[in-house]
Amino acid sequence: MKRYLLAAFLLLSMSPSWAQGESSVPTVEWDRHSLLIGGRRVVPVMGEIHYSRLPAEEWPREVRKMKEGGITLIATYVFWNHIEEEHGLFDWSGQRNLRRFLEVCQRESLPVVLRVGPYCHGEVRCGGIPDWVFQGGVKTRSLDSRFLAYTETLYRQIFTQVQGLQWKDGGPVIACQFDNEFGGDGAYLMALKDIALRIGFDLPFYTRTGWPEMRRPTPFGEMIPLYGDYADGFWDRTTKEGAGNYWKAFHFKSFRSSTAIASEQLKNQQERTSQGDEAYPYFTCELGGGMMTSYHRRVYLYPEDAYSMALVKLGSGSNLLGYYMYHGGTNPEGRLTYLNEHQRTLATNYNDLPVKTYDFQAPLGEFGQPNPHYRLLRPLHLFMHDFGEMLAPMEAHFPCADREPRKHDDSYLRWSYRTATDGPGAPAFVFVNNYERLADLSDKRRVQFEVGGVRFPRRPFTVPASTMALFPVNLPLSEGNVLDYATAQPVACRDGRMWFEQKRGIQAEFCINGRVRTVRHTSTEQPFATVGGTSLYLVTTEEAGDLFLSPTQEPHTRALPPVSGEPSGEGGYSRVKTAGKPRSVPIGVAKVAEEPTDEDFREAAVYRITLPTDTLLRQGLMSIRYRGDVARLYVRTSADVRQGIPGLLVADNFYNGRPMLMGLWRLPADAAELELRILPLTADMPVYFPREADTTSGEALLGIDITTETPSSPVSH
Repeated sequence: MKRYLLAAFLLLSMSPSWAQGESSVPTVEWDRHSLLIGGRRVVPVMGEIHYSRLPAEEWPREVRKMKEGGITLIATYVFWNHIEEEHGLFDWSGQRNLRRFLEVCQRESLPVVLRVGPYCHGEVRCGGIPDWVFQGGVKTRSLDSRFLAYTETLYRQIFTQVQGLQWKDGGPVIACQFDNEFGGDGAYLMALKDIALRIGFDLPFYTRTGWPEMRRPTPFGEMIPLYGDYADGFWDRTTKEGAGNYWKAFHFKSFRSSTAIASEQLKNQQERTSQGDEAYPYFTCELGGGMMTSYHRRVYLYPEDAYSMALVKLGSGSNLLGYYMYHGGTNPEGRLTYLNEHQRTLATNYNDLPVKTYDFQAPLGEFGQPNPHYRLLRPLHLFMHDFGEMLAPMEAHFPCADREPRKHDDSYLRWSYRTATDGPGAPAFVFVNNYERLADLSDKRRVQFEVGGVRFPRRPFTVPASTMALFPVNLPLSEGNVLDYATAQPVACRDGRMWFEQKRGIQAEFCINGRVRTVRHTSTEQPFATVGGTSLYLVTTEEAGDLFLSPTQEPHTRALPPVSGEPSGEGGYSRVKTAGKPRSVPIGVAKVAEEPTDEDFREAAVYRITLPTDTLLRQGLMSIRYRGDVARLYVRTSADVRQGIPGLLVADNFYNGRPMLMGLWRLPADAAELELRILPLTADMPVYFPREADTTSGEALLGIDITTETPSSPVSH
């Protein structure tokens, strides 16, 4: 068991000391099962964060939080139009400083997968390709010589940021992805790789998205395909709840990809992958850690959505879970235009997205606030770290494969298992998912599993509704001792101690060396048994989510009061203008409801928010509870107020029942007041609102809270 632990922590213990010499850099290889780092199998957890969507001074704190959440690989896009919005003028300053971000990741010993485009999407204007490229009549994402020349210039610029920070140099850059969601001739992707290699990129491996099926694949071994799945999609054309076939993400399946991603672009997708792709290891890069809200489709995600999909992917054979997004962000200021995707742009104009916010309802939100699934996912990530080498060579088996998956099918228990050799005595893990988004699955009664020659538990038991779990079978504890099975989820194993999570509603039954015992939770520090030098612990779901997590201060929330007249130093808010004529929502070029323009906000209701003078509160996270169509927040300094200058747009929100947020520490030091503009809801809008949203016509500001001393408090400068 000790060998498993050493390998599992290899990614966690990476150090910038590799730069001392080439011999100290661990080798990186891959086979059909997994990555091998230094010859040991690992099952990484990859989290997407877009460095140019966060202020640079916040990077150290936020990357550290990702690591504490269990992330062992960072993924980030390099958006072309964030750095070359104007032709020939590259900007690597401030939050666009890729090199500085990579150095932050290096200090945290986190490898980085760069997604270098030239096309990225990421809900960025024109998919990240600058407007000037389209205005020049160039055929993008093709072998057009002018487009490839522009791309080479881009890649050379990126290389100036990466040089000396590649894996071979002891740096964090371990891989890069070329383009995104490309389904044409693989010769284009190979041309991009050839350009990168010629410039000096020399990385352990290269990737591409495994969807859609390519018209002509790239040669085997050149780029590992990475897959994805989402619980719901803002891009669907319909305004009905539960649209699309996202329900498939909650069924164990051998098909690696998804037919729901990018359905607004990729019509009538079939369950096929590019020829030869199943000979690669099964990795994901876009497992929905959340979901954005588009104007026409205001998706509301639940913490269980992300956990269930992650468990199902792992139980279906994936050996790299990559979350998109793991950390939300905010679009930076553009020199010429806003940088969000919307229907009026020259390309990638499928959906209207907010101008500023890219919160994505991710485990770590736009301002670094931990959402509930941040802790909910941690036990699964700890399991992947500590048991990864054992899990990696295990093949997935599907006992329910003879049943055709159907939406909201409640007729059987969904489960799978993974084992390296499907026979008596072989270690295995059983994966159980009794959850599906927006479905009321029932308790499953009289359940027993038979895997690896073991039938368990001793008596048939009930798997409660919404249960998501994995159970060990034939797990070696120490020399000569075996955990035959447990109806508790293994979480972590280190320093001679092994922790299990007790799932709600399931009695924890352990069979050790053939002897069965029922175990009750005691505490995180009191073992229920010690077997051959290994102490065993049973913890609650909440305790499992907090294992090894750095302590944080207790949050304090204070409500801002509504005021009439001049506010005091305590701050407050008041309505200063009622909404004008309600907006008639047009249908845009993509045949979905179109978001409001800047001019439309002249008819919005206006609220003035005066900030408190208390220094601590001005460094807090503001939560604005409101009802309406769209809200925008503008900041004005004292000088702006005196001179009558309009405020600067700092945040916006498409209402979906959740509050609008703003990290007050990001405001100018001399910010005097905020102006909140809310457009009212109208009857029969061609928009999907979730069941959590109050769609009563009109608008209302329901309250404002400021939370301080949370993990999302500002870093010190």
